[in-house]
Amino acid sequence: MDHSDAKTQQATDATQAFLDSLPELGPGESFRFACHPSVPCFNACCGDLNLMLTPYDTLRLRRSLRLGAGEFARLYANLTLTPDTGFPMLALEMLPNKPRKPCPFVSEKGCLVYENRPGACRTYPLGRATRLDDNGQVVEQYFVVREPHCRGFQESTSWDAPSWLKDQGLTDYYHFNDRYMRLMALARTHGIRLAQKQANMVFLAQYTPDAFQDFIVRMNLFEHLLMDPSLPERILADEVACLEFGLDWLELLFFGSSPTLARKT
Repeated sequence: MDHSDAKTQQATDATQAFLDSLPELGPGESFRFACHPSVPCFNACCGDLNLMLTPYDTLRLRRSLRLGAGEFARLYANLTLTPDTGFPMLALEMLPNKPRKPCPFVSEKGCLVYENRPGACRTYPLGRATRLDDNGQVVEQYFVVREPHCRGFQESTSWDAPSWLKDQGLTDYYHFNDRYMRLMALARTHGIRLAQKQANMVFLAQYTPDAFQDFIVRMNLFEHLLMDPSLPERILADEVACLEFGLDWLELLFFGSSPTLARKT
């Protein structure tokens, strides 16, 4: 295990241990919370973070910044590999030379990319743990993260988990994040750790959909696949559709089956 793998494993273990120490928010249970500039601790949680960016997080962020995928990764993130499966993940780089190592997108007035902030930021103050059941379905658990500095819990607005997730616009985030998690879960089930070439392919198909679109055209990829004939045009025109296609293609490539694709014989 190299240094980046060790750091990723430590972060994963620390996150799981932290969630395990928290009370689970059960169905029908509620919590009070609000965050706005009048809350005394406003912005206090937006620094010194180990914030992993999923492919969909990255797509939304770089679109808001009008950056290509490669440029975004170079300016704002560090690449790591999950130690057990070798799947690539980007970690948002905090500003190390400023007090509290702030997020690069936070200002005194709040988040500069608020409409496109990552899923972890949207979920807070909840923590979300997921796993696949025996039928391959995502099982969720939610926990209330009550950090000592946070005064948002003194606000009067009441939420349960479903109302909070809806208010924070998490449907698309969880859809794509859970699909990426499924690939990693399948790799664990099959005892697979990606080789470097395979990890590079995952990074291409998920973290750089703009480059993946070029790859699809250059390699005539659609000519080798059985798929809905209406999809290719949309995939090459829309990076979100390309991200979805990339997930299906990787599942076919690594595990031999896909929800929407098959190899031509």
